[in-house]
Amino acid sequence: MKKSFLTPLLFFVLFQFNYAESNFTDSLNWPQWRGPNRDGFVSKDSPWPSTIDGKYLTQSWQAELGKGYPGPVLSDQLVFTIESVEGSEVVHAIDRKTGKPAWKFEWEGQMKVPFFAAKNGSWVRSTPAFDGENLYVCGMRDVLHSLNAKTGEVNWKVDFVERYKTPLPAFGMVCSPLVDGKYLYIQAGSGFVKLNKKTGQSIWRSLVDKGGMFGSAFSSPVMEEINGKKQLVVQTRTDLTGVDPESGQKLWSQPIKAFRGMNILTPSVLNNQIFTSSYGGKSLLFDIPKAGKKQSIVQNWENKQEGYMSGPIILDGYCYIHLRKQRITCLDMKNGETKWISSESFGKYMSMVSNGKEILALDEDGTLYLIDPNPEKFVIKESRKISDSPTWAHLAVSGNQLFIREIESLVCYSW
Repeated sequence: MKKSFLTPLLFFVLFQFNYAESNFTDSLNWPQWRGPNRDGFVSKDSPWPSTIDGKYLTQSWQAELGKGYPGPVLSDQLVFTIESVEGSEVVHAIDRKTGKPAWKFEWEGQMKVPFFAAKNGSWVRSTPAFDGENLYVCGMRDVLHSLNAKTGEVNWKVDFVERYKTPLPAFGMVCSPLVDGKYLYIQAGSGFVKLNKKTGQSIWRSLVDKGGMFGSAFSSPVMEEINGKKQLVVQTRTDLTGVDPESGQKLWSQPIKAFRGMNILTPSVLNNQIFTSSYGGKSLLFDIPKAGKKQSIVQNWENKQEGYMSGPIILDGYCYIHLRKQRITCLDMKNGETKWISSESFGKYMSMVSNGKEILALDEDGTLYLIDPNPEKFVIKESRKISDSPTWAHLAVSGNQLFIREIESLVCYSW
């Protein structure tokens, strides 16, 4: 019997369909803090709104919640977020299409933060992480839960205060967990911890501090390959550090000046260089030279502009960052030169997302901006008051949907 030419053709068509379907599904996910790569970027092949006009970008649904700062985290079907209610914290799974609740899980967990931070609320802060199967959720009182993402059932729980006999973090747990392969990494328990993500068992604990008011980290780690060596880049309250993922040992370390240890940004790693900026410090670019088995860190340049809480967008050799003085600036990554500073003043926090061509930026006052990343001048292409509520959480963009976590609700927009 002769083989039909349709057989390989059919196989090819099915393969292409499954491949495209797989890629489409992958592109729907916003699985962790600041997106797929923790840098604020969506895939260049992902959908992107051509305008933020209210006739084009429209509200699909709104889910009322208790107060909270965590950014939305997405699977292909669900969106996850956390709220603080009286005496407890609650994680919600909500259907992406309809806004209807899928499940929720609650635990005792609220606490008060110091008075100078309490003006913005003593609400849950850490953005969860999703690994395709399970959700990893942090509560204010240094507690981490692993939950089945489809059902909300508890896989395991770690109370870092109990495990390491450490004080409660003064500002609550802020760091967002990082999942890499079989392991999970987080700044908790007055240090930096590696856990088995299936069991919650500690593998090692590093970068230990005294905890309390001047301990307990604000920043979240990233995993990068620098000069051929895979490593964790971690910003504590005092230092920028490279950590070996196998042993937990320091590879290099650099003090970062900041007022009251306000080292909040997630470090940005690009081409064997690391960018950071701090409240009460400066904007800094460091090189990690390639030199035998040992690595070191060398300052490339510094700029007096101070970042605060908002992670930058680094695109085509330029860094676009929201500053402590509530303006946006563009820095030349080659030499640290300030290209421009916006004349417009914004809120204390602004989350930024980019597709490599434009920047979507959400100000804490509820204004959404579409910005042209132009190193020659500050260009707002469009702006829109999209929320009457404070919007401190990070944006999430996925598929043709935009998710905004207001202080007391989660809102889905689509185009």
